[in-house]
Amino acid sequence: MGFEWISSFLPMLNIGIINMKNPDLQSITVAELKIGMYVILPLAWDEHPFLKNHFLIQSEKEINKIKELGTKGIQIDLSKSRPVETPSAGEPQASSASGQQKPEQRVVTEKLVTAIHDKSLLPENKARIVRQHSITMMKSLLENPTAQNIKEAKKGISEMVSLILTDDATMHYLLDITSHDFYTYTYSVGVGVLGIALAKSLFKGSTNHDMRALGVGFFLHDVGKILIDQSIITKPGKLTAEEMQEMRRHPSLGYRLLQETRQLTEEAKIIVLQHHERVDGAGYPKGLRGGEIHLYGRLCSIADVYDALTSDRPYRKKLPPFAALKIMKDEMINHFQRDLFQAFVLMFKAPALLSPL
Repeated sequence: MGFEWISSFLPMLNIGIINMKNPDLQSITVAELKIGMYVILPLAWDEHPFLKNHFLIQSEKEINKIKELGTKGIQIDLSKSRPVETPSAGEPQASSASGQQKPEQRVVTEKLVTAIHDKSLLPENKARIVRQHSITMMKSLLENPTAQNIKEAKKGISEMVSLILTDDATMHYLLDITSHDFYTYTYSVGVGVLGIALAKSLFKGSTNHDMRALGVGFFLHDVGKILIDQSIITKPGKLTAEEMQEMRRHPSLGYRLLQETRQLTEEAKIIVLQHHERVDGAGYPKGLRGGEIHLYGRLCSIADVYDALTSDRPYRKKLPPFAALKIMKDEMINHFQRDLFQAFVLMFKAPALLSPL
């Protein structure tokens, strides 16, 4: 079927104003909204209850929520709109996958918990299974980061933290697994494992740090990316200045999202906000320097850069661990607190996963 059906929308629009730069964009009043229209909200992310500013309307409930926002005009994208049969009276309506948050679903699988506690598994096999199901957990969470789902994921991450704190052999095999894709949820698991392992090496025996709360912060460090256009996240080439500016919003967006869920400690949320700050002031979103950056943010920045270098990205292939650490040491050392970076390198000392620096 072509786009002939779009004409069926036009009679519904009494005052549609066509955007001459993009004729698929049309301005209408909120009163003219229909199920099946792809809307673009003229509001900031924190001024509406939807996950994104643009989505396909799939229920009258979503239309009512848009009306409650008080905006008079709104844009629709005809190329992304589609005809939807209006349900008859009493018939349940579908919920949107991109506008309203989806129904709650199980985030932490039994297989993850079982693998973590299975003492018969060899460390190498346990690491592989645990990582696989941790990725599944993060995928489910990042697709629908509601307060309830974050609350459930905290339990799974807590189990992961306990495993890393108590099982050195499995931890080292987890450190040895690098990513073969560039999905945010895979990347989140890698940084989560690395961050917890680094915190373990620095804080072991101390009662001054809530390791499970830190683990949640490390695993959720990139949650703000779900609010960034995925074409920017997966772009196979260099980002334009405008795209980079948009990308650099994700720490602040993630922090605000987690503020609303009220599920994380302030320290854990600081990890999300500050994981792209750099000790020399070259980072973002605030360009903080040295001690202005929370210790946990400094830890996550090291784990984040290392995992980025050792993971396949849309624009380049992954580096082996030794090459990644050498680049960090030779070309980026001013970005990191040196003693923390040294502790990070020493995590890989046993078993021998890489050649000595």
